[in-house]
Amino acid sequence: MQHQKPLVEAMHNFVKQRNYSLHVPGHKHGTLSKLPQPIKDSLAYDVTELNGLDDLYHATSILLTSQQLLTELHNTKESFFLVNGSTVGNLIMLLSNCQMGDKIFIQRNAHKSIFNALELGKINPIYIGGQWDQRTQTMVSISLDTIRQAILKYPTVKTILLTTPTYYGECNKELLEIIQYCHAHDIIVLIDEAHGAHFDISPHFPKSSLRYGADMVVQSAHKTLPAMTMGAYLHVNSESISLEKVRQNLSILQSSSPSYLIMASLDDARHYKANYTLADSHYFMEKRQLFIESLRSIRGLEIIEVEDPLKLLLRAPGYTGFQLQSALEHQHVYVELADLYQVVCILPLVKVNEETSFIAIRKAIKYAYIQLIQTATVNYELIEHYDEPVVIEPIYSPFEVKKQASEFIHYTQALHRIAAETIIPYPPGIPLFVAGEKITLSMLTNLEMLQLAGANFQRENRNTKEIKVVK
Repeated sequence: MQHQKPLVEAMHNFVKQRNYSLHVPGHKHGTLSKLPQPIKDSLAYDVTELNGLDDLYHATSILLTSQQLLTELHNTKESFFLVNGSTVGNLIMLLSNCQMGDKIFIQRNAHKSIFNALELGKINPIYIGGQWDQRTQTMVSISLDTIRQAILKYPTVKTILLTTPTYYGECNKELLEIIQYCHAHDIIVLIDEAHGAHFDISPHFPKSSLRYGADMVVQSAHKTLPAMTMGAYLHVNSESISLEKVRQNLSILQSSSPSYLIMASLDDARHYKANYTLADSHYFMEKRQLFIESLRSIRGLEIIEVEDPLKLLLRAPGYTGFQLQSALEHQHVYVELADLYQVVCILPLVKVNEETSFIAIRKAIKYAYIQLIQTATVNYELIEHYDEPVVIEPIYSPFEVKKQASEFIHYTQALHRIAAETIIPYPPGIPLFVAGEKITLSMLTNLEMLQLAGANFQRENRNTKEIKVVK
């Protein structure tokens, strides 16, 4: 069964029939489109809920079979296609398991969509801080000891949302023990596994949190598998989750006109993962190792390997990741993200004999690095990491803070004030400030350094020198 692509095959057969369109979408199989020809050609497959093509929210045929294959592959209670990315998956997970006014444990270095879900559902967060990793200069996983502290302090909380792996490819090494401990205390475990859709594909890769018994998991198929942008999977993995609520929220929060191109790519990505062999994995790991060794021969360039073999961190000591990113882009090499210290690369999950372009990429990286050190000004400075409270309830929940009077002040005056806006470096989309929490020295230091380095922010206030705070 895992060799089939029910939706892809049905769409292809439909297009071959050369049907006449008296229905949406208005581009009429691409015939009215003035887009460049390669894009225009794909519009023939931009179909809708026609007879024979099923309905995502009342699946009875090909979409039912496609999602059953996804469920079978991951051995879950039920798995679903998402056409609005892991963002909608996070919204669905929280809104299906929390009522208005409930409290929930949230890993503080979570994606912005989770904080948006708190606001939409009027849910009260208890933030749990992660551990600082000196090797990657990032906040990583929450420890079991910290979760024990949180449960001891807030014994009535019955839901926790964790993020693993991180954007940087690091996994929670105590995840099995954490899930077991939470379940022993009747706590539902939700996992944002957006960057782990390829996990379990072979012994070379980390295990998915599904294998450890997480109750509900969201994965961004488009991040690491060959799916289109916005394509993701939502997995229900236990009897503790109400499928009725999940299905209701799927139809409420997603588009009523789901993209068949995205869904077809999800069908194809599931097929790709299901048929990825051990030989494919060995081939990828061999090509990856040769690429890493070739990069290590570039004098001065630092290469950081992480737990996820698809992720690779590159550093140019003395320069920010933003400077390195700019130099790479001048050589037509585009990385996933940059921060103060490094760039993050996501490697292609190739199969046997598939092209990697690693030789050409290595050549471009070397030239970019040489140009960087010859022309750019050194302005790298390691920020001292300040320890933050590991378990903290914000002064105001994200939905409560909007009821408070607020004002804009210069960021240098904001220490210990309460943030009235959320400030998000993007990517990775993890809030530096969350509306409702007290502003710390660490937050302000990071804000200043990121602004000086040229980071991109998503925030309410365009004036980068001011912060909106509660009066």
